[in-house]
Amino acid sequence: MNITVRAVPDVNRYEITVDDKPAGFTEYAPPGSRRAAPGEIAFLHTEIDPAFGGQGLGGELIGFALDDARKQGLAVIPYCPFVRSYLAKHEEYLDLVPADRRADFEL
Repeated sequence: MNITVRAVPDVNRYEITVDDKPAGFTEYAPPGSRRAAPGEIAFLHTEIDPAFGGQGLGGELIGFALDDARKQGLAVIPYCPFVRSYLAKHEEYLDLVPADRRADFEL
């Protein structure tokens, strides 16, 4: 099984494929947009195709996206419930959410 995750900034999302087949994505609002201030990325929605469910692809996708946000020096605003859940389980990423906003997302 060949898994690929990539940023697709033209459509404000990260995508994951399995053997070159689309398996899922996470959408975001880029820095300086209506939903994200400068220096922030706001994750809005994540979907994994049911045909690929239960394989850990959602976690791989979000881990990649959060690593990319860290590399870019962006704060993370987790409007997406899946991203919030991932952050709650992976404390190594919690510092990406501004401390004064964590309570807003029950983190």
